[in-house]
Amino acid sequence: MPELPDIAAYISALEPRVMGLPLEGVRLVSPFLLRTTTPALSEAAGRNVRELRRVGKRIAIGLDGDLWLVLHLMIAGRLHWKPAHAALKGRQNLAAFDFPAGSLTLTEAGSKRGHRSMWWRASPACSPWTREA
Repeated sequence: MPELPDIAAYISALEPRVMGLPLEGVRLVSPFLLRTTTPALSEAAGRNVRELRRVGKRIAIGLDGDLWLVLHLMIAGRLHWKPAHAALKGRQNLAAFDFPAGSLTLTEAGSKRGHRSMWWRASPACSPWTREA
């Protein structure tokens, strides 16, 4: 599992790349990555990133409209910055978050598949550190 300094390093690297920019869309290889379905993940498209936050060992991406994408990298999850709309080739690729300047991809290293997860939240009363609204 990535340690807290790793999560802080990811957030520091992401800030200059995504802050204030619109999330063009999210591409999932498997629906099992997503732990919540309301609101529809497509509602994230076109919303600007307004905040990046570490919540324990999770990375929370705050979007306009008080919507949050919360990533838990678990044991072998990794984030990579790639050219815009990079293809999700190979079984290690799990998801891509597309921005005008590039795509943030979520991968899982190793041959053993772990329990990685992504929560998607909306509502003023919901905070990114809770699992259920």
